[in-house]
Amino acid sequence: MIMDFVTGAALLLALCYLQAINVRACQGRPWLLRLSSGLLFGVICLVGMWLPIAPHEGVFFDARTAVLSMAALFGGAWVALLAGLIAAAGRLWLGGIGMYVGVANVILPLLMGLAMRALVQRGRLPLNALSLWLFGVLLHLGVLLVLSALPAEHYQRILTYLALPSLLVLPLAGVMLGLLLKDIGQRQHTERDLQFSEARLRAIAGALPDLLMVLDEDGRYLEVIAPDPQLLRLPVGALLGKRLHEVLALSQAESLLAFVRLTLSSNAPQVTEYRMQTLAGLRLFEAHARRLDVTLEGRAAVVMIIRDITERSLAEEELRIAAIAFETQQGMFITDASSHILRVNQAFCRITGYQPDDVIGQHTRLLSSGQQGAEFYRQMWQSIHQHGSWQGEIWNRRKSGEVFPEWLSISAVRATDGRVSHYVASLSDISERKEAEQQIRHLAFYDPLTGLPNRRLLLDRLQQAMAHSAQSGQYAALMFLDLDNFKNINDLYGHQAGDQLLLQAAGRLSALVRSSEAVARLGGDEFVLMLEQLGGQADQAASRAEQLGGQILHSLSQPYSLLGQPLHSSVSIGVVLFLGNHESVDELFKRADLSMYEAKHAGKNALRFFDPQMQAVVSTRLRLQEEMRQGLREGHFILHYQAQVEEGCGVVGAEALLRWQHPQQGLLGPAAFIPLAERSGLIQALDGLVLRQACLQLARWQAQGGALARLSLAVNLSAVMLYQPGFVEDLQALLEETGAAAQLLKLEITESLLLDDMAAASQRMNALRQMGIRFSIDDFGTGYSSMAYLQKLPLDQLKIDQSFIRELPGNPSSLAIVRATCAMAQSLGLQVIAEGVETPAQRQVLLDSGCRHFQGYLFARPVPVEQFEALLAAQ
Repeated sequence: MIMDFVTGAALLLALCYLQAINVRACQGRPWLLRLSSGLLFGVICLVGMWLPIAPHEGVFFDARTAVLSMAALFGGAWVALLAGLIAAAGRLWLGGIGMYVGVANVILPLLMGLAMRALVQRGRLPLNALSLWLFGVLLHLGVLLVLSALPAEHYQRILTYLALPSLLVLPLAGVMLGLLLKDIGQRQHTERDLQFSEARLRAIAGALPDLLMVLDEDGRYLEVIAPDPQLLRLPVGALLGKRLHEVLALSQAESLLAFVRLTLSSNAPQVTEYRMQTLAGLRLFEAHARRLDVTLEGRAAVVMIIRDITERSLAEEELRIAAIAFETQQGMFITDASSHILRVNQAFCRITGYQPDDVIGQHTRLLSSGQQGAEFYRQMWQSIHQHGSWQGEIWNRRKSGEVFPEWLSISAVRATDGRVSHYVASLSDISERKEAEQQIRHLAFYDPLTGLPNRRLLLDRLQQAMAHSAQSGQYAALMFLDLDNFKNINDLYGHQAGDQLLLQAAGRLSALVRSSEAVARLGGDEFVLMLEQLGGQADQAASRAEQLGGQILHSLSQPYSLLGQPLHSSVSIGVVLFLGNHESVDELFKRADLSMYEAKHAGKNALRFFDPQMQAVVSTRLRLQEEMRQGLREGHFILHYQAQVEEGCGVVGAEALLRWQHPQQGLLGPAAFIPLAERSGLIQALDGLVLRQACLQLARWQAQGGALARLSLAVNLSAVMLYQPGFVEDLQALLEETGAAAQLLKLEITESLLLDDMAAASQRMNALRQMGIRFSIDDFGTGYSSMAYLQKLPLDQLKIDQSFIRELPGNPSSLAIVRATCAMAQSLGLQVIAEGVETPAQRQVLLDSGCRHFQGYLFARPVPVEQFEALLAAQ
C-alpha cells in the first residue's frame, strides 16, 4: 500500500515540474502566470484522481491534498481558487459515497495552504523542510479527521490500511513539492533580478560615452558595446569573435594582449593608454580593465571600459604648453581689467627685480619710469582698445630704481560676452640688444682697427657732400691716400708693426683735418679724405686741396716709432675735384684712384690731380683688357722659345715666353699686357695657358726623340698660380694628361713671390719637387735675397738678372755681384744661369766667374717653335 502512495505521489510531483516551464513561459505577465498555474495544478489533481488508491467503491485516495496545499501556499488565492474548482469539479464528477468528503478534502488543503502563506509572509513561520513536513502531517491528520464522516465500516478500513501510509508518504511528498515550488519561485525571482540588473547595466553602459568590451585570454572580442561606433576600428558585428591580431597591427595587438594577460594575473584593476586608428581617425584611449570572476566559454576574460581621451589629452597638452610658455625667458605678467597685477613669472622677477609678493595686487604704474608722457600711454591704450593688442619699446624702472629699455607686448583677453577680463603682457630687457645695435652700427660704419669711418659711411657722406655742393655751388674734393712701401714693412716686421703704422697714420690724418672733413679707411693701407666748401672757383679749390695735401705728405713722411725703432714711410695722394652731382660716386672713386696711381708712378711721396688724359689712359686700358679676354677665347696668345745654352754642350733647354698675336697691333711682348693681366685678374688664365702649351710641347719633343727629347723647358710662375688651392694636384693631372716628363719641366719663380707666404710656398714646392719638377729663382739679386730661403727651399738654379749682365764687364759693382752669386751658388750646389747675354765679352766674364749656362741674344732670340727646332737642327 505504501508503494501505491509513493507511486501516485511521484507521478504528481513529476507533473508539478511543468510549473517551472510555465513560470518561464509567463515571465513578465503575472496575470497569465496565475491563470496558467491554477489550471496546471487543477489538471494535476485530476490526473491524480484518475489514478487513485480506492479502498472502497466511491472512496478515493491520491496526493491532491499535497498538490492543492502547495498551490495555495506558493500561488496565492487566485491559483488556489482555480485549482480547487477544477479538483472539486473532478471529484463531484467521479461521485460515490465519498464525493462530499472528497470535496471537503479539496477545500481543507486550500485553506490550510493559504493560512500558512499568510504566516510565512508575515514572518511568523519559516519556509523550510521542517515546517513543510509539520504542515503536511497536520494537513493529513485533518484529512483523516474529515474522512471520519464516512460510514464507520469504511472509515475503520481506511484507518487500518491507509492512515499510516498516507501519514508517511503524503507529508514527505508535500515537503518535496514545496521545496520544488520554492526553488522555482526563487529562480524566478533570481532571473527577474538578473534581468533587471542586466537591463540596468545595459542602460548604464548605453548612457556612458565609453566603450565596453569583454575580451578573453586569447584577445578575442566576446562583447562590444559602443555608444559611438566611429570609435571602433571595425563595426561591432565585424569585431565579435575576432582576435586582436586580426584587427590591429602586430605591435599594438601584442601590447593590448599583454595588458589583458596582466589584468588576468592581477586582482586589482589595470589601466593603460594606447593610440588606435578608428573609423573617426587616429584617437587616444584610456582603458580600465578588471578580471571577470567567471569564465566565458571555458576561458578567462576581462571587462574593459575604454574612454576616448583625445580631446582631454590635447587640452592637457595645451595647458602644459601654456604653463611652459608662461615660464619662458621672457618676462610675463597678467592683470585684471583694472591693470592690477595678478600673476608674474620668474623671468619677470629676474628682469625687474620685483618678487611676486612685491607686485601682486599692485597697479602696473608701479613699473613706470616716468620717461613716457601721457600722450604715449593714451595712444597705447587706444591701440589696445581698438585692436586688442599693442607692442613697442618702452622704458620701465626696476626695483632698484634703474631705468632700462624693454620691448613690451600687451594683449587683451575677452570673456564670452566680449568684455575685457584680463590683460596679458610680455616684456624683454633689450639693454644688451641696444648695446649690440650700437656695436653693430659701429662695426658696420667704422673701421675696427683705426676707428675711422669705413667705405659704407664714406659713400653716404660723399652723396650728402655732392648734394650740398650742388646747393651751395662750392667745390668739394675726394683724396685717395696709399702708404708707400707698406707691404715691405708688413713682410719684414710683421703685421703687428703694420697695424701700428696704420694707427699712427690715421691719428696724424685726423689731427690735420677739420671736423667738417671726413677721414675714412677703405682697407689695407688706403685712406680717403673728403673735403667740402673749397670755394666756388676751381683753382681756389685746387689750391686749398693742394695745401692740405702738402701738409699730409709732410706729416706722414715723418719717422714712425714701431717696435721701439724709427721707421720711415711716405704716402701717395690722388685728388679729384667735383662740383654738384654731375658724376656718379663710382666715377669719382675711379678718378681719385687713378690719380693716386699716377702719384705712385711719379716716384711716390707725391700728390696728383685727375685730368682728362688720365681718363683716356684708363679707357685704353679697359679696352685692352676686354681684348685680352677675347684673345684668350680665340687663341691669340702663343709661345716663343728662347734657347738656354750650356758651355760646351750647346742648347740644353729653352724658356717659354708668352706673346700676344694682336689682330690690329701685331705681335706684343709681355710688357704690353702682363701688368694689365695682373691688375685685372687675368694672370691666372694666362699662366694656365702657358703651362698647358709648355707641357704639350714637351710631350711632342719626347715623342720625336733625339736631341729634342732631352730638352728642358722653363716656365715663369706667378704668385697667383703658386698659392692657388689645388695647384699641385692640377699640375700633376696636366702632366698625366699630356704625358710630359716632370723632370724636364722647370718653374721659374721670383724672390718677391716667396715673401708672401714662405711656409705655403715651401709646402707646394716640395710636393712638386717629389714629382720631379725643378725650380729656378728668376731675377736673382733684384729682390730681398736671403740665404734662409736658399737653404730651405728645393731650388735647382739661380738666374742672374739681366740688369747686372747688361753692365758687364765695365761696372765693378755688377761684376762683384755676379762673382758673389756664382760662388754662393757653387757652395750651395745650385746651378747658375745668366740671362740677357748679348756680347762675347759678357760671356767671357761670366765664364771666368764660374757661370756655364747662358740665355740671351748672343745665342738666340725668342722665336716660334718651328724656328727654334730649326736652330737646334742646325746646331
